[in-house]
Amino acid sequence: MRSLLSTLPYFRRYWSRLLLGFLFIFLTGLFTVYTPQVVREAFNLIGEGIAQRELPVDQRHLEVSPELKAWTSWTGLDLQQRLDGPLDDAALHDKVMWFAVFYAGLFIAFTLLSGFFLFLTRQTIIVVSRLIEYDLKNDIYMHYQRLDRAFYKRNSTGDLMNRISEDVGKVRQFLGPAVMYISNLVVLTVMIVWVMLDVNVELTLWSLAPLPLLSIAIYLVSETINRRSMATQQQQSRLSSLAQESFSGIRVVKAYAMEGQVAERFKRAARDYRHTSLAQAKVDALFMPAIMLLVGLSTVLVVFVGGVLLIQGEPGLTVGNLAEFTLYVTKLTWPFASLGMITSQVQQAAASMTRINEFLDTRPAITSERDLLPAIKGAITFDRVSFTYPETGIEAVKDVSFHLPAGGTLAIVGHTGSGKSTIAELIGRLYDPSSGRVLLDGVPLPDVSMEKLRRELGVVPQEVFLFSDTIANNIAFSLDPAPDLQERVEQAARLAQVHQDIRQFPKGYDTVLGERGVTLSGGQKQRVSIARAVVRRPRILIFDDPLSAVDTATEEAILTGLRRVMEGRTTVIISHRISAVQHADHILVLDHGRVVEEGRHHQLIGQGGPYARLYEQQLLEEAEGG
Repeated sequence: MRSLLSTLPYFRRYWSRLLLGFLFIFLTGLFTVYTPQVVREAFNLIGEGIAQRELPVDQRHLEVSPELKAWTSWTGLDLQQRLDGPLDDAALHDKVMWFAVFYAGLFIAFTLLSGFFLFLTRQTIIVVSRLIEYDLKNDIYMHYQRLDRAFYKRNSTGDLMNRISEDVGKVRQFLGPAVMYISNLVVLTVMIVWVMLDVNVELTLWSLAPLPLLSIAIYLVSETINRRSMATQQQQSRLSSLAQESFSGIRVVKAYAMEGQVAERFKRAARDYRHTSLAQAKVDALFMPAIMLLVGLSTVLVVFVGGVLLIQGEPGLTVGNLAEFTLYVTKLTWPFASLGMITSQVQQAAASMTRINEFLDTRPAITSERDLLPAIKGAITFDRVSFTYPETGIEAVKDVSFHLPAGGTLAIVGHTGSGKSTIAELIGRLYDPSSGRVLLDGVPLPDVSMEKLRRELGVVPQEVFLFSDTIANNIAFSLDPAPDLQERVEQAARLAQVHQDIRQFPKGYDTVLGERGVTLSGGQKQRVSIARAVVRRPRILIFDDPLSAVDTATEEAILTGLRRVMEGRTTVIISHRISAVQHADHILVLDHGRVVEEGRHHQLIGQGGPYARLYEQQLLEEAEGG
């Protein structure tokens, strides 16, 4: 239950609605308590009418009960007048029947009022739970946005999705139905027990005797429910992760004809989920009948003990009281029967909230406490920077130092795994260096607002990701709506040499891409990604191997357009193609995370080192390919 305390701030936001809901619960309970009293008065009146038939006509007399006078006082009706007058057998029968019909109408009226206030209760408390669910999902989603990349490497997408959907849904069941049922149980129990004690203490104690056994049963199974709920939620997360991975990688699955193996893996996970969920269902299935049995035992005790006391002539006890007590026990049946469901809901919610809090309590490793850079010009400095990935322990960058002036162009080349992309991630502050410093315009990156930094970054990642949206919206992803938005989108597409390709689609820029951009070819996706990076006209551009999926002719056309965009902007180009980096102001050659060569293109060619060998190898490959 301790984990559910973190929901209190959400309740405070809607305290007025909750108070109104609790008022409606009280009114619902009030009219629920009145209805058995109406039945009691009707039974007593009929019993009194039968008893009066045994008396001489001149000794017959009927009185309106104080309760009926109180219920009808606001109407101004003089019901006693209905009972006065001659009470021969025919008149006595007519008067008793009239009041029986009147009590039936009163019973219906109280029942309708109780149902009306129950409706209002659900319209307040259940609506509050939906509002809190909305707030909680938004808070979790926003917290996900703040967490660093290392968090996403540690946790699967399916698990992230499950916590924001399934787990929040379980918590909502506590915030709404469970809170409503618990409040209703408390209010109704207090009211009914109060009235029952006022009628007959002994009969009340006998009718409530099974309830302590109910509490013991709840106590014994609550821990089992909690444990099995947690296991079920974990299996649900695993199932979601497997499904998400299979759907995202469906092309790979089909390419290798692995549908059967993937389906079998999912089936095993589904079997585990079935096992844990059925284990939880068994506890619930046994729990509810046990509660119903104990509540039914209360009804039996009311009829038996009440009948004995009535036969013994217990003062103040009438046949109407037995009917009243029977209805009271029935009224308590659902609240106490719901204890099983409430317990299950609370335990499941506690388990789910524990999982949610596990992520909400995760603090992002990458934060900016202050901003010491008024405006970004774009000068980048690496001062003896080293970085080791925390997930794998691999040292990707070792003692790298360089200075890139604002408006300059830096190229980074090297074989796969040499640390090129890691440098790009350090510039964008997706990670902080393990040692050394990364500076922007002479200010360490931790002292620069991350929002300001990334607003001035245009990044083309090595792995292109496009949203399931129109091409225009993908390119304009980082832009706010503006009158010249379409013009800027088309200009960026021309620079990326993808404008003509887009025009060939039937809907042009309004073409909706499939998931992860599967509608486009690899080269088209890279060029759309380039257009998305340059459309914002940032101060710093980072191209992480942006031309790996385009041919030589398209590469040259893209580079020609990019050179115009790169003028006056700090640019970092990461590529394994010498043709893409040869015009850079400065070139770094990396090998296993270390800078082994640096300089301009002609200088590195003259040195005859790794860069020159890579250049000669690519010239040979182009000659053979041509």
